Amino acid sequence: MRHDHDEDPGAVTGPESSARAGGGDQGSRRAFIRSSSVGMTTVALLAAGAASAAPMAPTNRPETARRSGLPLAVTPACSGHETPASTEGPLFKPNSPERGDFITPAIRGVRLDLGGVVYDTACKPLPETLIEFWQCDQNGDYDTSGFSLRGHQYTNSRGAFLLKTIIPRDYWGRWGHRAPHIHTQVQAPGGPVLVTQLYFPDDTQAYGRDFAALNAADRLLNRACTIGLTGPQSGRYTGTFDFVLKTTV
Repeated sequence: MRHDHDEDPGAVTGPESSARAGGGDQGSRRAFIRSSSVGMTTVALLAAGAASAAPMAPTNRPETARRSGLPLAVTPACSGHETPASTEGPLFKPNSPERGDFITPAIRGVRLDLGGVVYDTACKPLPETLIEFWQCDQNGDYDTSGFSLRGHQYTNSRGAFLLKTIIPRDYWGRWGHRAPHIHTQVQAPGGPVLVTQLYFPDDTQAYGRDFAALNAADRLLNRACTIGLTGPQSGRYTGTFDFVLKTTV
């Protein structure tokens, strides 16, 4: 599919660059869920695990990840280097639903169970971290009228998350042929927002596409943001990606 929605990679590549480009109002907008209709989101971001923080839905809880066989770190295994930022793109939508399962009857792509842990730069797991995900579907289309393949969740007490989704399709955009990717915005309680994109290994098998060629041609791709995949088994992949965040501005 062809989309004209990718931003210039030299323009805005993260929350700090966005603040410089757009001033204080843009920096405030980066706190994307604080202004949402989710009534307890602000409390969750500022209270850092207080009793009044928003509880996670059962589909978001990493206990489900353990039952489904997703690997979760028992002790910190992160590098301590912050996950690289990337462009947000203009298709982010605020007020997404809180959920960890994107699968609906209309979603027929290659299934992906994506799990991981969010750490700070000292490799300490970060509970109650807000993670926003959005992506295109099996045809390379984004839902701009609703919230299909869009949602947010919070990490549990071990800093872990789980997303049930599909591998997205590649598409043509303003900046050429985009490899399959998942957009994310990640924010520890009271910390700055990390905006990035997650990609797939060259040997991924989905939709008859050559992921190695697609990755090589994508000018925005950062190999440091590649999801670790196992499978496919019964037409489904298991993926892992650990985020490393700054917790102070």
